[in-house]
Amino acid sequence: MTLASLLLADPSPSLRLLVLRDLLNRSEEDKEVQELRKIQETDLLVQKFLLLQNEDGSWRGGEGGGIILGKVRLTAQALMGLGYLGYGPDNDAVKRGAEFLFTQQQSDGGWPLDEQGALLDGGKISGSEIKYHVIPIQTALPLLGLAWAGFAADHRAEKAYDWLLKEQLPQGGWPSGRHQQKLIFAAGYRRLAHSKFGCRTNTTAVVSALALHPKRRTSQAARRGLDLLLAHEHRQAHTLGFEVARIIGVEPPRGGFTYFRRYDVAQLLDLSWRIGASLEDGRVDDNVKFVKTLQGPYGIWKYQRFPEASRWITFDLLRSLSRLDENTDWLSREPRTPFQPYPKKPRRF
Repeated sequence: MTLASLLLADPSPSLRLLVLRDLLNRSEEDKEVQELRKIQETDLLVQKFLLLQNEDGSWRGGEGGGIILGKVRLTAQALMGLGYLGYGPDNDAVKRGAEFLFTQQQSDGGWPLDEQGALLDGGKISGSEIKYHVIPIQTALPLLGLAWAGFAADHRAEKAYDWLLKEQLPQGGWPSGRHQQKLIFAAGYRRLAHSKFGCRTNTTAVVSALALHPKRRTSQAARRGLDLLLAHEHRQAHTLGFEVARIIGVEPPRGGFTYFRRYDVAQLLDLSWRIGASLEDGRVDDNVKFVKTLQGPYGIWKYQRFPEASRWITFDLLRSLSRLDENTDWLSREPRTPFQPYPKKPRRF
């Protein structure tokens, strides 16, 4: 039995559809693909998303989650999930969710920074004591939801991409944010390698959105951002596949600045093939070798926290491994140097 056959035995029609389409290269006109499309709404993962949609197209949080997120974040997260599962602009729920997000968009192309975001890191609400006036992730996450759902090339989404590019640092990457026009340093745990003000959370969010755009995914901004993310070189087995587990709704969507705190090698491989990094880059090649050491005896990558996500993560990794090229026009500008989130202070004596 091949690994694809094992994944096709999964009860989820969404997973079976993605395996046929993305691993076995079946077209949308394929008879089996069309049959799975007809029954896809019976998928428990799909139902979990659809049951939480409000009349205005936005999403609400599930019961007992203990997660306090606004409608914009929850709607963006739902669109990420439905888009990943194979739904697009032709689906009514997705279309209504996208329209809700666009109604919240500001005239400059970005989404507003909510009060909770402005107060991060101990800021206060009274006038100038607000710590953050701009945080790139305030726009990157709504845009990421829209991009997964197939709206990346919408003219309103294009304005959001332009908004984000204006916030890019001169050396590449994106900062934690700004207080007025003053850049704010990132905390050590999310400091972007080889970047003075770069923030790994914000950079990951923006690069992920760029990677889903049909043209911008191979832009200089996307490539430079990915190059800096690859320089982090931090590989942990227990975080492998975390982003897939969160997108499909298994892991909760917690976090502001900690949203992309975990360094998920599976996510980096997905970004690598979408943006065009090749196996000639030693960091990408090492990520592939690391992933292969974790593959189980039956070909499945196990996700210990939630085993039900294991086949989804396996599909995602197989797709990335099959699409990474050995030779492209990818060029890295970053030296391979050890990265320390909190450099050791020299002893006084």
